Amino acid sequence: MPLVSRPHGSGWVKVGLIFMDIQVAVLCDAATDYKGKLNLLGTFNSVHTRELPANYPQCSIVLRVVFKVVEEGSHKLRINFVDEDGKFVMPSIELPFEVSVPENDSFAYRNFILNIQRLKFEKFGQHAVDIAIDGRQEASIPLEVQQIPGQGKGNA
Repeated sequence: MPLVSRPHGSGWVKVGLIFMDIQVAVLCDAATDYKGKLNLLGTFNSVHTRELPANYPQCSIVLRVVFKVVEEGSHKLRINFVDEDGKFVMPSIELPFEVSVPENDSFAYRNFILNIQRLKFEKFGQHAVDIAIDGRQEASIPLEVQQIPGQGKGNA
């Protein structure tokens, strides 16, 4: 595929074949965006519980994506949280967004923080947060729901 040129500011910018780059994709306890600075608290890739269903009180799905000039315009982010059988853990999230690269720059960063409350897990095993932009799978965040040996009722 050839290189692409696109008008930007007072001239044209040559853009290579590498497009959006997901630099961060994590599950965490909490996250904030302060003037473009992404702050993460408690990233994790497993949940431990004694029995099912297990309720996880609060977590965040966090992305930091870099966009090139050629990607300016309207886009759609889609998040699917699924178990190992492909069953949805929660309803899909679709988020339309705009990309605008500042005139003197060749790329733009965008932070996405999706806060989730009362996440319910119905089965043990592998889960994933699948991330698609404009219908194309871009990343997947793995999560393992593991059973704690022992008796009694417990939450995640």
